[in-house]
Amino acid sequence: MATVQSVSCELAGKSLVIETGRLAHQANGAVTIRLGDTMVLATAGMNLNSKDEVDYFPLMVDYEEKYYAAGKIKGSRFIKREGRPSDNAILISRMIDRPIRPLFPKGMTNDVQLIISALSADLVIPPDSIGITAASAALMVSGIPFGGPVAGVRIGYIALEEGGVEQLVVNPTYEQIKNGRLNLIVAGTADAITMVEAACNEVTENIILQALELAHQNIKILCELQKELAQKVGAVALEAKFMKHDEEAEKAVDAFITREMLDAIKGNGKKIIKAKIHELEERLFQHLAAPLEEGVFSKSKLGEILNDRLETTMRANILEKGERLDGRALDEIRPINIELDLLPRPHGSALFQRGETQALTITTLGAPGDAQIIDTMDEDVTKRYIHYYNFPPYSVGEVKPLRGVSRREIGHGNLAERSLDPVIPSKEEFPYTIMCVSEITTCNGSSSMASVCGSSLSLMAAGVPIKRPVAGIAMGLIVKDKADASLGYTILTDIQGMEDFAGDMDFKVAGTEEGINALQMDIKAKGLSLSIMKEALDRAKQARIFILGEMAKVLPAARQELSKYAPLITTIQINTEQIRDVIGKGGETIQKITEQCGVTIDIEQTGLVLVTAPDQASGQKAVDWIKMITYVPKVGDVFDGRVTRIMDFGCFVELVPGKEGLVHISELEHFRVNKVEDVAKIGDKMKVKLMEIDDMGRYNLSRKALLPRPEKFTN
Repeated sequence: MATVQSVSCELAGKSLVIETGRLAHQANGAVTIRLGDTMVLATAGMNLNSKDEVDYFPLMVDYEEKYYAAGKIKGSRFIKREGRPSDNAILISRMIDRPIRPLFPKGMTNDVQLIISALSADLVIPPDSIGITAASAALMVSGIPFGGPVAGVRIGYIALEEGGVEQLVVNPTYEQIKNGRLNLIVAGTADAITMVEAACNEVTENIILQALELAHQNIKILCELQKELAQKVGAVALEAKFMKHDEEAEKAVDAFITREMLDAIKGNGKKIIKAKIHELEERLFQHLAAPLEEGVFSKSKLGEILNDRLETTMRANILEKGERLDGRALDEIRPINIELDLLPRPHGSALFQRGETQALTITTLGAPGDAQIIDTMDEDVTKRYIHYYNFPPYSVGEVKPLRGVSRREIGHGNLAERSLDPVIPSKEEFPYTIMCVSEITTCNGSSSMASVCGSSLSLMAAGVPIKRPVAGIAMGLIVKDKADASLGYTILTDIQGMEDFAGDMDFKVAGTEEGINALQMDIKAKGLSLSIMKEALDRAKQARIFILGEMAKVLPAARQELSKYAPLITTIQINTEQIRDVIGKGGETIQKITEQCGVTIDIEQTGLVLVTAPDQASGQKAVDWIKMITYVPKVGDVFDGRVTRIMDFGCFVELVPGKEGLVHISELEHFRVNKVEDVAKIGDKMKVKLMEIDDMGRYNLSRKALLPRPEKFTN
């Protein structure tokens, strides 16, 4: 039996306990973290039989939602087992991956797998942020080469009392996150912040910086706790394999390639730069044709070394000369072009192009019932604003098979959704379900932020009365020394592809003129101070304001009218007791209305009825029908009714659907009627007047009250 070891600390007034040695003994490293009644298990494993060469570090990170953790059984009637991960699980997996991946040694080829499973969820504290800490702790006790520890902390911004002052809160609850204006997850080492993920509601840059500082104070505590646990365990270091450095190939490349050749790789366009790189690569291959033919070198290795030299030169030119590949100034935004209504039939469309990056966003308006119901481990939610992001291979000039939605597409779609969600009108103001789809048709960096800008324009073009336009920008960073960013750095505005791949920071900021709505930051360098982050945020704000100005030139506000192809929604408020009348027995009445009128009807518990129709005529027909059903008759009202039943003492007439009254035989004619059938038959139309509503709520009707009196009765 393994020895159980544990360490603990206090996080925001709750006890946090990290334990190892109780579960998953065959894994290289396994820990559980408990915070309140929320508990996650993280395991780390490394394959010792690795490949000699890999294109990227083979790290697999999977976060598993276990419904039993929250005492739930999956909602599907037919499938109860957890299957493919939900979008939320994928987003959490990405969030755990991002701060951990850069901390593995460069060139390592061993497969490493991290599995983080939620075992218990108290539905008070979300388990995702402690998943980062758990994954790091599992690595710390595993012996796998890892430059950690790293930890994650969530920060909220909310007034703890009604009418109170908003304040930053460490480790907020679900309710505080929902009611607050900031949901910020920060990951980092004891030395610096390495990842930021945030959903905000027009929060200022100053509040963000304060939140980052508060988060890092708590991250340091959690990192020390992991070191304490690792020291207790005393894990034996595992021997990893690394790609071999081909020194002879490097010498051969460096002997031929000059700084002048590398400096010439510039141009205003991805294709131009690619063509120049390909030309230089061919010259290199021709120069080394003999050793290539003899198998001394490989083209792939030579190309890899050349690419490394290109990145080094690009970084040096930015740091030393302030020169970028496309000749822009460090704070210059690429040319912006905007087109509206590119697609004739969709309800709204906008093409936003910044440099070579194009985002075509399409807005679709649907009925309230089209809202997405999401069944997850911790909570079931209904989304009436949905955003999807598609990144096809042709957008970057590649040829690949389409294999469903990628994790990256889910992540970027969620980032755009978070950016726009705070400005979406309430259901009371605009009852439609709204879906935006961003098609990235061409990409040279910053496509997620282009999708934010395009979506804002598409929504306004569709007539959605958003609170304010939203724009996004991607900021970059090049540091002199990756071990310490403070030794020298350059911040870049609106980074393109190569600046992203070869840079040290990808900092995406989206928001309005009033504040920030979403953040996503990944940092590869150490020692990134809050002062550098402040500078990046300030420059991002300047860029965001400029882009919003360019968008306003094309479409300053949402259109007042919807597309003629958009459905029409009419609302009616009825008494809650009348809901059953509109629905009818077994749904018979509401189904009849929807089928005959061609509409969709949604009824809320408050009695609000929403009729979604393809055109005004069908919508009005359904509305009139519902008004008839819910109409409360008054004495003196006249109705064009229909005879439904014949009795010896009179006939029953349907006034409006679902409501009947009695016409007594004495109220059929001014003269004596011997048999009701002499005057009325079932199905006959009959005009009647409501004479009385008795104590039992029954309607007493008269036909003769509406007939002219015979002459013998007028004298």
